[in-house]
Amino acid sequence: MVMIRGYFPGYFYKKESMQTYRQLSRKYDVSVPRYTSYPTVPSWKEGIDAEAWKTGFTRQFLRGNKEDGISLYIHLPFCESLCIYCGCTKRITHNHSVEEEYIDAVLAEWRLYVDLMAEAPVIREIHLGGGTPTFFSPANLAKLVNGVLKNAVLHPGFEGSLEGHPNNTTREHLDVLYGLGFRRVSLGVQDTNIEVQQLIHRIQPFENVRRVTDEARAAGFTSINFDLIYGLPGQDADRLVHTIRQSLSLSPDRLAFYSYAHIPGVSCNQRLIDETQLPSAEEKLNLYVTGSACFLEAGYTDVGMDHFALPSDELHHAWATGALHRNFMGYTVQHSSLLLGLGMSAISDTGDAYAQNTKSLTDYYRSVTAGQPAVFKGYFLSEEDKVFRRHILDIACKGRTILSPEWAATYETWTAPLLQELEADGLVFRQGTLVQLTERGRPFLRHVCKAFDLHLLRREQAHGKTAGICGKPAFASSL
Repeated sequence: MVMIRGYFPGYFYKKESMQTYRQLSRKYDVSVPRYTSYPTVPSWKEGIDAEAWKTGFTRQFLRGNKEDGISLYIHLPFCESLCIYCGCTKRITHNHSVEEEYIDAVLAEWRLYVDLMAEAPVIREIHLGGGTPTFFSPANLAKLVNGVLKNAVLHPGFEGSLEGHPNNTTREHLDVLYGLGFRRVSLGVQDTNIEVQQLIHRIQPFENVRRVTDEARAAGFTSINFDLIYGLPGQDADRLVHTIRQSLSLSPDRLAFYSYAHIPGVSCNQRLIDETQLPSAEEKLNLYVTGSACFLEAGYTDVGMDHFALPSDELHHAWATGALHRNFMGYTVQHSSLLLGLGMSAISDTGDAYAQNTKSLTDYYRSVTAGQPAVFKGYFLSEEDKVFRRHILDIACKGRTILSPEWAATYETWTAPLLQELEADGLVFRQGTLVQLTERGRPFLRHVCKAFDLHLLRREQAHGKTAGICGKPAFASSL
């Protein structure tokens, strides 16, 4: 068996290990963040100082632009129909006249930031997310991307990617974006069973998935990702296996296997879901185990939280060589020192601070028209935050981290109790200042990251919880 950094693929899918795995899964069945940021969003503050944000943005831009370049996330919020499981910021409409006004606003916001730059921006990465980016016409997407690239410089390692809906992503979309340097597309497959699709209000025949996959490859796209979700209403093991088998028949380069998080108090459209049709925690655990086993048997590597990749994909190569990075867009092979989010609800990261744009379309337009960044919420990191963010990123991307002696007292108070329990369960290995994720620990990667989440641990203590495996039972969001 081939070893990569000490990992033995498929450890937990051997029959003799399954009982141990189930016991650990029940023990660690608590809510844990996905750690696309640290500190995570619950620690951020509304009413961010916009002037301090702009000053920090300019400072970080000048630090890293020439060498690293900058990454752009552009949020395109419109959808023609409501998928009731979705927790994203979106606006539902059939009126496509909204496209041009929104793109004009995004480009105006981009110019606000260009005015803060003392040199031409070097664009390393553009990701179009949503919502449904392919709601927009190919011509309007070209207008958007060309408007951003005007007077900018493309980094030699530039990567363009988009999220596409199988029902409305056309060959023209793909050809136009390929011509602008886009090479990756992520398709929202979710589930291919009509019974499940009806329950979540997302009807998309598998032939549409097949068509757009074939067209993307014909257009020249080199990496195709499928988003799949487990834990949806009406899902069982047989239906999940059906979805996975159909998906694998198209050989996607990557797979994102997300847990459905049922949070109707936050996402109002989820109130339309009949909770009696949701899998139980035990059933959901079985779905996760079943799906992961299918991916591993098909030759995919588990590269981290929710993500699997073929050995031929650059995400796998980055994982194997320790070059993987993680940000608000998930795992990426790009590591720029500044991520700028454009559009309503988009999130930016300067390394020293986070800022999120308003989720109100009206407020977004109002801010941009007034010549001000649309940020309404954010967080300025302390030195402690930066140290513990590094630990979380190292664990999530490399499977290991090195402790810093000068923070020994903080580790002893907050991190050590969890690490001791994780080590006793065989999920981590410790030697001196090294903390190494074990093969047994890989499905519990988030729980290892939690040992370095001082904000969460302090909140738990303030609410009278112990620092270990306490929390709301929620396998939905723990893996």
